[in-house]
Amino acid sequence: MSKQLIRNVRQMKKLLSMPTANAAAGSHNNYFTYVNELSHPLPREPPIVSPEEAVACIKSGDTVFAQGAAATPVALLNAMSQHGKCNKLENVTVCHMHTEGPAEYCKPEYEGIFRSNSFFMGGNVRKAVAEGRGDNMHIFLHEIPLLFSKKLVKPDVAFIHVSPPDNHGFCSLGTSVDCVRTALLHSKMIVAQINPNMPRTFGDSIIHKSHFDFAIQVDDKLPQHGTGELSEVEKKIGKLIAENLVKDGATLQMGIGNIPDAVLNSLHNHKDLGIHSEMFANGVVELVRKGCVTNSRKTMHKGRIVGSFLIGNQALYDFVNNNPFIEMLAIDYVNNTSIVKQQPRMTAINSCIEVDLTGQVCSDSIGTRFYSGFGGQVDFIRGAAEALDGLGVPIIAMPSTTNKGESKIVPMLKPGAGVVTSRAHVHYLVTEHGVASLFGKNVRQRMYELIQVADPKHREALEKAAFERIKVMPSPA
Repeated sequence: MSKQLIRNVRQMKKLLSMPTANAAAGSHNNYFTYVNELSHPLPREPPIVSPEEAVACIKSGDTVFAQGAAATPVALLNAMSQHGKCNKLENVTVCHMHTEGPAEYCKPEYEGIFRSNSFFMGGNVRKAVAEGRGDNMHIFLHEIPLLFSKKLVKPDVAFIHVSPPDNHGFCSLGTSVDCVRTALLHSKMIVAQINPNMPRTFGDSIIHKSHFDFAIQVDDKLPQHGTGELSEVEKKIGKLIAENLVKDGATLQMGIGNIPDAVLNSLHNHKDLGIHSEMFANGVVELVRKGCVTNSRKTMHKGRIVGSFLIGNQALYDFVNNNPFIEMLAIDYVNNTSIVKQQPRMTAINSCIEVDLTGQVCSDSIGTRFYSGFGGQVDFIRGAAEALDGLGVPIIAMPSTTNKGESKIVPMLKPGAGVVTSRAHVHYLVTEHGVASLFGKNVRQRMYELIQVADPKHREALEKAAFERIKVMPSPA
């Protein structure tokens, strides 16, 4: 891309931000001077360029925001990586939530050129963080938009992945709305990856193409996470939750992974379920088709599934495409505790890495090694606990042991392990051995409950550790 084209785009943005003569005279304001709304059409057409031309606007010291999950703009990020290397850029920060794809810019050969800053860390940046070449942030999912509105993170360029424009020029952010809208409102330039395979979704996902400074066109399949083969342990956990803790008419929050899938697979005899979740999984599609998920008892967004981002299989993408039954809304709304607690029978199902005998939950690290992020666990665990109808169900679920046979219920968390969900937040912990009810229990009682759902071969050691700590044997009363 020529430098002249970049200058032309920046000049156009400057002109659009200038008041008209009438506005200067005080008679009225041109809407470009006071409206910063992505759905308002502007009188310009974005240039369609190659990926290499689109990323040429990035310079040393810039901050680049990238959309995440299934909407990760992989073509733009790959082109950016080559641009940085070929043009000897330095100190470019790439900020994002969980992303898919290779994250080329995080490889060792890009050290000093790019540095990832994760708001929720995925597997593709984990090594860079562990080796000191990337950063991660401890933040509740619903507060991520504040990073932009408070100007703690100031993107120079935003990369997004959208559906093709409709007859009116409107594109959709598709599978990932989350913090994207706020990031775009505070970005100096917007570069869009337009893809006919991106589902068109409703809610907060609409953006008019005239807000793009540059756009590229691709025809790439979205990354997919299929439902893996469920283990017997996972099936048992799902059945325990479905039969004991999920009632007809419940509103569900659950993430991605085998345990949420196991729960969904066990809900086929339930009625009038609703979904209000930062993300939802493939199993929701079949529950909708069978009439188990109707959202009919919800008092907010009645009759509709509410989500904020998602990643799954092609059947899930086909299901959400152009489907007004689905509303994709901003994460600071979906995960806001004051919104969550208004949902009927709000049932939050989240997993973790380990839990200590007092009920402290580690979900983002393995000892000192950072593994993921806070995500929406606390947002929904607390929202369910505060449910206005008094019927909320906050659940932490996990297998009782690791793949190596080590207990995931431990006397103390590993040194350096972070507490994502505090001992006071936890109401229910579910393993394949049962349901531990912790709310309203003193330390002696909750230790007893937790030991009962630990793997039997670890229970004696846990009892000894508990006695050494509280000087009395754990007991139910």
